[in-house]
Amino acid sequence: MPLNAVFAMTMLSRRPVGTAQGEGEEAAPTPVQRRRWKPPTGILFVLPAFLFIFAFMLYPLVSSGYMSLTKFNFVYDSRPTFIGFDNYASAFKDPQFITSLTNTLVFGFFYFLIVMIVSLAIALLLFQKLRLNVFFRSAVFVPIVVPLSLAGLVFLWILQPNYGLLNHFLSEVLNMPSLARPWLSEGSTAMASIIGLALWATIGFETILFLAGLQSISPDTLEAAEIDGARGFKKLFYIILPSLRQTYVLTGTWAIIHALKVFVEPMVMTDGGPGTSTLVLYQQVYQTAFTFYNMGYASAMGYVLGLIIMILVLLNFWLGGRKAEKEL
Repeated sequence: MPLNAVFAMTMLSRRPVGTAQGEGEEAAPTPVQRRRWKPPTGILFVLPAFLFIFAFMLYPLVSSGYMSLTKFNFVYDSRPTFIGFDNYASAFKDPQFITSLTNTLVFGFFYFLIVMIVSLAIALLLFQKLRLNVFFRSAVFVPIVVPLSLAGLVFLWILQPNYGLLNHFLSEVLNMPSLARPWLSEGSTAMASIIGLALWATIGFETILFLAGLQSISPDTLEAAEIDGARGFKKLFYIILPSLRQTYVLTGTWAIIHALKVFVEPMVMTDGGPGTSTLVLYQQVYQTAFTFYNMGYASAMGYVLGLIIMILVLLNFWLGGRKAEKEL
């Protein structure tokens, strides 16, 4: 008998009796079994950011929302008392709330209108190939890095009625003493002064956003428009401005939020005065919470302000999307 046959018969004889071929052998590991458990390192990387968002955004948002439905003075009351929507009803019956809301909307309207137009105009000038263009861009951006509270103190000194730089310039340099006035002691000029400070401090940021939008326009598009005869105002109104649609949405959203959340400018320059002519809603919320300790009422006013901002921002996005659909 050949040796190979003897070896095969020997191996078969060693196999357990009553088992088929392949039975009793260890099965090969499946792909799932080959996978080893790995620690969730991705969760560890995300966890610090999640804890930060939860501690400083989600929890305060939910907590203040509940607080707005309660009556709670954190100095005298041991725990909040649930009163439903009474704080919201009281807010719209409060003359000071109506005054601060009106002042906020007036400030927001003029600030939004001026900052969008002026920053776009400056961006269009800086978009041109001019000498010292880098210097002018830096000069426009510099006010952004100045702390707003410090800028308010500087403007406070410039607008001081007795030794302020503006009144001195009007009286001594231009020889127009009739134009000199107590800028921060009259209601109309006080609000205009606050708007001026806000524009000086933020117009550079809006200009940078518009300038980025202008630089995103393809040079081939501009060159083709010039070849077709679109130059000057034609190129501006038919090519450049329509191409900034997404930039309008971005800059408009930022301007709306900044306009309605105005706080530092009136707080530093006028403290809401004279009277309540420059009292804004954000300042009213601050005073109600940390001067009168009425946290429930302050939370309700804060939610009203947040709701107004959200509505206007969504309206801004809707208008931007509607214009895009018309162009398509």
